[in-house]
Amino acid sequence: MLLPKRVKYRRVHRGRMKGQADRGNTLTYGEYGLQALEPAWITSNQIEAARIAMTRYIKRGGQVWIKIFPDKPITEKPAETRMGSGKGSPEYWVSVVKPGRVMFEIGGVTEELAREAMRLAAYKLPIKCKFIRKEAVKEGEAE
Repeated sequence: MLLPKRVKYRRVHRGRMKGQADRGNTLTYGEYGLQALEPAWITSNQIEAARIAMTRYIKRGGQVWIKIFPDKPITEKPAETRMGSGKGSPEYWVSVVKPGRVMFEIGGVTEELAREAMRLAAYKLPIKCKFIRKEAVKEGEAE
């Protein structure tokens, strides 16, 4: 499970998820990727479940890159606790994902294999996702 080694602040504000992703919205490592179409908090458990689904399907062929990291702590107060007495303790970690963000990338496999692996990974996530692939560079525009 992914989580930071240490953080500057133990508890953070909830924040907002408006707008498109302005960073991490292009393929950088692999030939195929899984792009978010909705805003959401993706938990470290969901990231790990998607990673396992992908790597199991491609059976040690190719390479998988996880391009999101859960660095936001989510706090919860214990059940049946009265209001007040401060903010709850950190319970789990999430990654803030905006529409357009590339969450996972795969390289070194065929498109059919990558498409199916990404479909299995998308089932583990709480948002709608899109399979994307790197555009082939044309011979004339190589310069």
